Amino acid sequence: MLNKKEDAMKKKVRMSMLCELYGNLLTEKQKQCIEDYYNNDLSLTEIAQNNNVTRQGVRDVIKKGENRLLKYEEKLMFMKRTLYQEKKIEEILLELTKIKNSDSDKQISNILEHVKKQLNGLV
Repeated sequence: MLNKKEDAMKKKVRMSMLCELYGNLLTEKQKQCIEDYYNNDLSLTEIAQNNNVTRQGVRDVIKKGENRLLKYEEKLMFMKRTLYQEKKIEEILLELTKIKNSDSDKQISNILEHVKKQLNGLV
């Protein structure tokens, strides 16, 4: 059961991130339904009531929107590249910290601290 919950959470986070990246490329209705469902934690029934449509209609709109978001990511790969860059920046910051902690030269330490601040600004 825990795996289903973890999978659901991963999907929720993924869809939320994709909507943030590509949401403006969806129809207004798709974007709003996906935001309500994934970000505002509304049920299909609540979204349907708020929009005077059927629950099935909301589900269809969300599914179509999800498919579009996944296709955009498949072609453009912004999220994949962003996550990769964040991972690499974290690795670099870790290595810079190791260098700073092992070296006593003040000038190198200052340079490393400056680089670290710059990298932190990208994360």
